[in-house]
Amino acid sequence: MKERYYSKVILFGEYSMIFDATALMIPLTKFSAQWRFASHLNANGGAASNASLKRFADYLSTLEDVKEIIDLQRFNNDLRYDLFLDSNVPSGYGLGSSGTLVAAVYDGYAKQKTDDLLQLKTLFGKMESYFHGSSSGIDPLQCYVGKPFKITPEGAQLLSNDFLKKDIHICLIDTKIKSNTKPLVDHFKQQREDPGFLSRFQSEYVPHVTSCIVSMIQGDTDLFFKSLKQLTKGQLEFLRPMITENTLDLFTANYDFNFGVKISGSGGGGYVLGFTDDVDKTNKLLGFEGIDSNRAGFARNDMPSKFDVIWL
Repeated sequence: MKERYYSKVILFGEYSMIFDATALMIPLTKFSAQWRFASHLNANGGAASNASLKRFADYLSTLEDVKEIIDLQRFNNDLRYDLFLDSNVPSGYGLGSSGTLVAAVYDGYAKQKTDDLLQLKTLFGKMESYFHGSSSGIDPLQCYVGKPFKITPEGAQLLSNDFLKKDIHICLIDTKIKSNTKPLVDHFKQQREDPGFLSRFQSEYVPHVTSCIVSMIQGDTDLFFKSLKQLTKGQLEFLRPMITENTLDLFTANYDFNFGVKISGSGGGGYVLGFTDDVDKTNKLLGFEGIDSNRAGFARNDMPSKFDVIWL
């Protein structure tokens, strides 16, 4: 069993993956979850976590194929001894709060584990549907694997932890709004019932997602930022309800340096992802003028800022 289950960031493909298009994900080690028992129960929301896990176990007991894989008897027994998941992954921020939980349950209680990532994705999707109504399974897959990966209809390709080239920097921009995944995903699924929307989304939007992923992995910085600009325009057109009003200016502005944004996770709140090749100019843009670039944590100073930012 792993000691910790790290949160995740979907760099690209959060909605296009519904069409089995390519997606790219990385772990986010700043936030994580770990199993604990009774001695810590009253700390860190332990009692609430234990009660929530009992409800989740009840849900899993209704899924015949999941019952064959997860040892629910042992899981429920540990819950009676006040097992809980100690997590600092923020809920409603698209970072995998439910994904870490699903990954932890599978890792701790699977009767027999598999290395088949697509098989795991299917299983995790069924398990995580408890939280969102439906799930691709990719969030808990990332939280379970704990490595960057690209996923396609044909399979998942694990990437090295240092695959990202040094001249592409990524930040999380806090909208200060909690996101509710289910209504946003339901809205998108309703839209795709329209043949016109579906055709345009697949032909006009998905190729920009693919181009961002391929150019990022290949380290083609020029093509990456050109593709990102087109992707941002596509999100304004196809995913407008997922963009919060307080970050709309970031999506619509024209910049005199390589900087662009996109939604993270289902959107509608949580974090917005920012990409740049100039950290100092980006900090100035976001309200952190005159501070040292710190890629390991929060970028802050004593002056009021527009956003809280985490550099990855």
